[in-house]
Amino acid sequence: MPDIMANSSVGSSPQSGVSSRERSAGASDSAGLRPDRFDRDGQDQLVDVHDLQAALPGIRRLRTWAHDALAVRPGESAVDIGSGTGSEALVFADAVGPSGTAVGVEPDPGLLAAAERRAQQHHSTAKFVSGDAYGLPFGSDTFDAALCERVFQHLTGPARAAGEIARVLKPGGRVVVMDSDWGTAIVHPGDRHVVHEVIETMIAGTTNPFAGRRLAGQLTAAGLVVDDIGSHALVQDTGVGAGALVTRIAEMAVARGAITEQQRDQLLADLAAGAASGDAHLSVTIFAVSAHKPA
Repeated sequence: MPDIMANSSVGSSPQSGVSSRERSAGASDSAGLRPDRFDRDGQDQLVDVHDLQAALPGIRRLRTWAHDALAVRPGESAVDIGSGTGSEALVFADAVGPSGTAVGVEPDPGLLAAAERRAQQHHSTAKFVSGDAYGLPFGSDTFDAALCERVFQHLTGPARAAGEIARVLKPGGRVVVMDSDWGTAIVHPGDRHVVHEVIETMIAGTTNPFAGRRLAGQLTAAGLVVDDIGSHALVQDTGVGAGALVTRIAEMAVARGAITEQQRDQLLADLAAGAASGDAHLSVTIFAVSAHKPA
């Protein structure tokens, strides 16, 4: 898929910091973004690495917001949960300096190896360990800051993961958790019934499709205090018609009997015509919640 333009608001930004996580499009990334990265009971993932790469312009804005909220300082300890190829752990390492600790947690061996190579290439002090969101390999009260991006949508038990985050944070520690909410997806133009069925197919194929709207409640239930909530709509470049994701999901909607082949073809034709005339809109919203552990 081509690039996606971000076009929405992000909540108030607490302090300073920037970030950029560039995931590669190699085979190891494609495997690493399946839900079994996090939860082997999850659904087969419908959003592949190419879809997520396309969303990076908007995701970068939320990452900037996340690092502003975390405001990691020299000498602190920070962890990125679901660290992928390691870019955010490297950002943490730069922020904490030689007297601090920056760790990435990632269950996929290929991504762990890629992150370690990346750290070596950048002469970074970031470290990477194998682990998942349900059982972080650290003692209680270990970290001053934590980041968890696009993990909860893959989990059958996100409340357990929220509890693990709360456990490893020090009293006063900060966290940002960010994830998509597929209930916010918009596909325009197209017959409303057909669009509804395509979006419902997307929702049915995602383990935790409404992850974004549930983050604040799950962190609160884990004993954390929510400080701020940001959001950003990831809007696809309207010059590409349906794009790879909608085309794939429309085909799945046909396979499950939700729409007919004729309805699928008409939807794709409507989207192509809308793209040509400048009247097309495809988007989904990601939410980010910043919170802290009471001292």
